[in-house]
Amino acid sequence: MPQPPPAIQSLDLAEIEAVLAERGQPKYRATQVARWLYDKRATGFAGMTDLPAALRSNLAEAFAFVRLENLRVLGSSDTTRKYLFRLPPVREGAEGALIESVLIPASPALYGEASDRRTICMSTQVGCAYGCKFCASGLDGFSRNLTAAEIVGQFIEVERLSGEKINNIVFMGMGEPLANFANLMRAVDILNSPWGIGLGARHITISTSGLAPQIRELADQPRQIRLAISLHGATDAVRDQIMPVNRKYPLAELLDACAYFAGRKKQRLTFEYILIEGVNDSPANAADLVRLARRVGAKVNCIPYNNVEGLDWKRPDEARQDAFMAVLETARIPATIRREKGHDIAAACGQLRRQTMAQAPAAPAAAPAA
Repeated sequence: MPQPPPAIQSLDLAEIEAVLAERGQPKYRATQVARWLYDKRATGFAGMTDLPAALRSNLAEAFAFVRLENLRVLGSSDTTRKYLFRLPPVREGAEGALIESVLIPASPALYGEASDRRTICMSTQVGCAYGCKFCASGLDGFSRNLTAAEIVGQFIEVERLSGEKINNIVFMGMGEPLANFANLMRAVDILNSPWGIGLGARHITISTSGLAPQIRELADQPRQIRLAISLHGATDAVRDQIMPVNRKYPLAELLDACAYFAGRKKQRLTFEYILIEGVNDSPANAADLVRLARRVGAKVNCIPYNNVEGLDWKRPDEARQDAFMAVLETARIPATIRREKGHDIAAACGQLRRQTMAQAPAAPAAAPAA
């Protein structure tokens, strides 16, 4: 079956210049196209009214113009909002896959800023191949990587739908960002560059479950992007239980890569740590976490588990959460705990997508989620 043409939003400025040069257009036309895409937020080539009509028609034939279709928005009592998007189909006649993005309101001291103000949590893959045992994203397996256009499209659509300016980006939605390294870096270039979205690199955080080689590769990139490690266990025994990636890149190798990143970037890492009842939430687990955080100078962001339908893991009660945090505070590890951000809208990665996929076959009324 025929494949769709490449998306104009996946090209960087130099590539747009080359495309236009092939069509006999002056260099400044590329800046005009970029302005329509990322400043004026055009919804198609036809709206780029300062380009010649023949050029607009030619570009529309040669390139796709990617727009994500918003299917659902769930808002919570704390104003966290979850967006379900349908992607363009990868081939003619196919149905587009579903992904999620989350808009998180101001929270103090996350990812190195005094306040995160409005942070978007963005997806980088359809599903996930890494199979973390507590996560909904991988329950239906991995389908494909997102393109740069689909990654950036989440930012543009959430700003449009929310009517709010987004100040920070966290790549911590569906998928393993560093497993989609090339498309991720291309998207970051668009998001960071003055000709694109223009968001400062220090307002962009990439999260990984522990892909040590890619962490080193990220450290060698020129941008001062922040890094968060989805740690969730401070011993190999705990991580082996809940995160299969640890068998390939155990803690010793992961921490060496983290030290390399911290040394190259001269910035503090974040350890993301989901608290799961009876798995990693004891004071002894906290003491293990203290040792690792000290080794690489990391700060810790604790997140009580968001319960996922079909999985048996549970969030610990607040007394147990507080006891865990007390160990970190006594050891003077910079640490925060993020409570009730979207717990009432199933904001954990992949939950809304799974509910919608379960409902999809029903007609005319949607069936209850399986």
